[in-house]
This record gives sequence, C-alpha cells and structure tokens, in this order.
Amino acid sequence: MKERGGKGGGSQPSVNERYTQWKSLVPILYDWLANHNLVWPSLSCRWGPLLEQATYKNRQRLYLSEQTDGSVPNTLVIANCEIVKPRVAAAEHIAQFNEEARSPFVKKFKTIIHPGEVNRIRELPQNSKIVATHTDSPDVLIWDVEAQPNRHAVLGATESRPDLILTGHQEDAEFALAMCQSEPFVLSGGKDKSVVLWSIHDHISTLATDSGATKSPGSNGGKSPKADDKPTESPKIQARGIFQGHEDTVEDVQFCPSSAQEFCSVGDDSCLILWDARTGSSPVVKIEKAHNADLHCVDWNPIDENFILTGSADNTVRLFDRRSLTSNGVGSPVHIFTNHNAAVLCVQWSPDKSSIFGSSAEDGVLNIWDHNKVGERSGPASKFAPGLLFRHSGHRYEMSGNRVYDFRDKVVDFHWNSHDPWTIVSVSDDGESTGGGGTLQIWRMIDLIHRPQEEVINELEKFKSHILTCSSP
Repeated sequence: MKERGGKGGGSQPSVNERYTQWKSLVPILYDWLANHNLVWPSLSCRWGPLLEQATYKNRQRLYLSEQTDGSVPNTLVIANCEIVKPRVAAAEHIAQFNEEARSPFVKKFKTIIHPGEVNRIRELPQNSKIVATHTDSPDVLIWDVEAQPNRHAVLGATESRPDLILTGHQEDAEFALAMCQSEPFVLSGGKDKSVVLWSIHDHISTLATDSGATKSPGSNGGKSPKADDKPTESPKIQARGIFQGHEDTVEDVQFCPSSAQEFCSVGDDSCLILWDARTGSSPVVKIEKAHNADLHCVDWNPIDENFILTGSADNTVRLFDRRSLTSNGVGSPVHIFTNHNAAVLCVQWSPDKSSIFGSSAEDGVLNIWDHNKVGERSGPASKFAPGLLFRHSGHRYEMSGNRVYDFRDKVVDFHWNSHDPWTIVSVSDDGESTGGGGTLQIWRMIDLIHRPQEEVINELEKFKSHILTCSSP
C-alpha cells in the first residue's frame, strides 16, 4: 500500500439505494448513533481515559487527528465525549441522524500542533494520557496530552514539542504503530522494511514533571513566544531492537497481549511475520503468502492469544491460529472473511468477547464479525457472509441539497471502547469527495443483535405479553 488518503476507486451503482435503506433502518439497528462532521479529514481515532460516570451517560477523552491542506497546521486533537449509556437514547433521537451534523456530544478540549500530519495514534495502556503518533518521518513521537499546552492552529504557529522522540528507522514510518499491554514498550514499522522496538519505561514517569518544568514552544496559548522562551529539543530514545525480515514496507505491527517480547507484523510483501525478541532479530515464523495482495493491518486477540487477524488489499480478512503456523512458513488461515468490496484498512478484536472483531475498508463499510458463527447456516446474515454479525454503513454518503450521491468513503480507522465494549468510534476520510472534510461517528448496535438468541427470544416474549396485557379491554 502506497497511500491511505484520497479517493479509493470508482463509485458503485447500488451505493445510493443501499445507503438510503440503511438510513431508514437506523432507529431499529442502533441503540445510539452520533454523527460529527469534521472540518478536516482524520486518519486515526482512539478512546482515552474515562473522566466521569453519571446515571445516563459517561464522559470520556477521545483522540483524533486533523489532516489539513496546509492553510493551517496539522493537529492532534483531544476531545471530550459524552457517551450515552445502553438503552437510554430514545428511538426518536436516533431517528434524527443527520449526515451534515456536528454532534453536541463531541467537544474539542485541547489542540496540539503536530509536526506533520497524524497518520496513526496509539495510547499507552499503562497510562492512557500518554500517546504515540506517526507522521511522514522516521521517528515516533510521544506526547503527554494532559501536560501539553493548548494551542491555536493558525498559519505560522510554532509546532508543539513532543515529550519524547523515538529514533531507529532509516526511512519514513507512517502507519505501523503499537503499544504493549504488559509493559511500556512501543513498536513501529516503516518503509525501511524494518520493525523497531523501544522501551520507554524509564521515561514516562517523569514526562509530566519535565513538561511542567520546561515550557513547550507556544505554551502561551498560541501567542508568539517571548525571546527568552527558547525551544528546547525533545529527548531522543534509541531503539531496543531492530528486526529485519520484510521485503517491502511494513504496514502494521501488533504485540502479543501478554508479552513485550513477542509481536507480529504485516507488509506490502504480503507477509505475516511473528517475532520473539528473546531469540534474536530474525523472524520466528514468516508466512510468505498470507494474502493475495499487500497486507494493511493486523491485530492479536487480547483474550485468546492463539488468534491473529489480518486485512489486505485483496478485500479479505483472514484469521490465523498461531498453533498451526510453522517455522518453515507453512500456515493456512482458519477462515477467510469475504464481504468487503475494497481494500481492508483496519481490523480489531473486541476487548470484551474473544470471538468478536471488526473490519473497516475503502468500501465505506465497517463490518462486525463473530467467528464462532462461521458454521451457522441460519439467520439473515448468512446470505451475505459466514460470521457476519452487523454492517455499519453510515460513513458512505455525499450530500448536495437533499440528494445522496454515490461514492466511497474510506473508513480508515475505528476503536472499540473498553469502558463500554459495544460502543465504537470510527472515522472516514471524505477529503476529495466533500471538498475537505471528514466524518467521525460514535455508535452502538442494538443489543438484540449480539445477545444470545434464547435470551433475546425470552425478552421479546415478555414484551409481547406486556403489549397484549396493556391492550386488553
């Protein structure tokens, strides 16, 4: 994959009809849906820490990027989001879905002026106020988003100073970025065909202190810095290990959920590689033809560590069981998931249930899958694809007056909410189609779709009995 921005292929004749049909079903399919049009496209979105819990909704941080046209600086945005709790939103509210709306549930809290566009954001599990970003450079940038000053993104404004800079790549590293669940380790992949590993353990505890003691450029809230406010250079951290084995750009990386030493990577060479830093810098397992095209994304199951997901430009998602992968590069996928009509850009396991995962693609769709249902033959989803649980099609539109035109929005990134596991934030790159904007959506499918069938039937029977009782003379 050479780039992830811009328009991905021609329009499809059935997009308009399918989108209109989807919109009519929003009050039935969703427990909650908030649409937030962005001034600029966003290439990445991540949930941050929970801030406040109330009776009907929670307040939570959200991190996203703004990819501008150069008229103003690129930014890393910290927003506050109000998350309506399950079974709270009224059907009338959900039915008010508006493609052109800016949601009152999403409020910008702070802006960091980023040195280059933000291609990828990842939060540190041990401290979700610390995030890593990738831009078009060889370095990984580390930010303490709470300690960073708020900035005004105006032309000519001085860039914010990262709290740490991780060095080790020889060429640009744009998308492949991961944080370790078990230890404060960072993983990256780049155009130099290498996977690079860092430990920031000795640095994160002092970030807030250092940030408070030394003013970052622009800490006056976007005003011109005074002569005595000389910018200081960010501390640079050298790599703990550099791993060679890919033959083309590394597009995504992921840690084993329980180990800082084991990780995997995928790239434009169509390879899936498993690594173990304890055994050296060479691949432990290298699957040469994991897909029939470039691999764009990978995720390691946080609950059942045997399963690894990959997504590709061949429009498929593949599920691998690492117990069946051998050191000589042999390994067939457990299942190939086929429902997307364009390149898959992001895959991610649910943090709550080991069989559930999502996939988003250039076709404008975010699919939710349950691989435990692959063998089932009954149910409405089976006529589309085995294991398909739900299709979120809300990002696919182009408005002109009251008409929806056919085109593709790329759903470039999404993130499950660990505090509210069936709530998802997703962003699409609408840049060329809408003349500069992007779309952020926060949504939750109605729980009747994913709950056990017997439980749902019993609830519907009770509801039926209640309706009959109330309607009796």
